[in-house]
Amino acid sequence: MSSSTALIFPRLHGDQVPIGSRRLLEKVQKGFGFIPNLYAAFSNSPILLEGYIGLDAAFGRGTLSPAERQLVLLTASVVNECAYCVAAHSTAAKGIKIPATVVAAVRTGELLADAKLNALVNLTRELVLGRGHIATATIQSFLDAGYLSDQIGEVLVGVALKTISNYTHHLSPVEIDSAFQAEA
Repeated sequence: MSSSTALIFPRLHGDQVPIGSRRLLEKVQKGFGFIPNLYAAFSNSPILLEGYIGLDAAFGRGTLSPAERQLVLLTASVVNECAYCVAAHSTAAKGIKIPATVVAAVRTGELLADAKLNALVNLTRELVLGRGHIATATIQSFLDAGYLSDQIGEVLVGVALKTISNYTHHLSPVEIDSAFQAEA
């Protein structure tokens, strides 16, 4: 996108925010302690904002651990080349004590020392790269690592989340919030 192109979803403030997004942004503010710039972009479309928040809530209720969920989100963001989300999820991952070496390996596409997490990251990466087409061997490695077949559905939800946020950022790049700058 050239710098002369208008943003599809500009950052809105105060009365500019659609009424349907205001209540949701209040919840985001309470959860994060601030309104991340990408959520401000989402707020242009109350349906986009509500959909993202709802899907994120569903993803959080799954059986994947918080660390596994962050690795799915980070992996998809890396593959989709979304600098904002890579910085945000790297920050979140380190905040829940995922080792910096694991975060760095996901960001650079290297193998993870933990075979189970490596199977999760490989499945996620292949789902994104293949647009849902995935080798039987990748699925089998995921299952052999100790995951259940229904957890593939959870990974799909994580990929869907990142498709929404990564593509929103591609359409309307936003500045990386200061809270995530250390991982930019």
